[in-house]
Amino acid sequence: MGLQTGAGSAIAISVAAPATQDKAGFAALTYTEAGNCEGIGTIGATFVKTEFQPLKGPKQKLKGSADYGSLQPKFALDEADVGQMLFRTAADDETNALYSVRVTYQSGAKRYFQGRVFGWPETVEGADPVMMATPTVEICTKVVRDPAS
Repeated sequence: MGLQTGAGSAIAISVAAPATQDKAGFAALTYTEAGNCEGIGTIGATFVKTEFQPLKGPKQKLKGSADYGSLQPKFALDEADVGQMLFRTAADDETNALYSVRVTYQSGAKRYFQGRVFGWPETVEGADPVMMATPTVEICTKVVRDPAS
């Protein structure tokens, strides 16, 4: 598949940890998809840039520590949606437990990682807009990519 849009993409969560931090380990888990998702966010690591300027020679630029990023999925609030309920439970979890997350793209490609959910803010903008929930999911492990088959 060539170009694709975000249409048909989905985010799901699992309370279980993978036996291994690879495609097979993550794929073996049971996930619960969260419905009414309007957007997922940016997936991928960034690195701190470390610089050193010797008195002689060019500036050296190195990759420092990795930040695996964070997502802010946008959900039309549905208190009966089991997937949303699980994200809300993860947000209320005070044990710092890691949750496994799967993002599925339109092409069928998947991205797996473990993270923590920081909050479940709910937005009421007025009489007409849909009430939304926008949790922050901090990605705590390297993202495992599983291309579409």
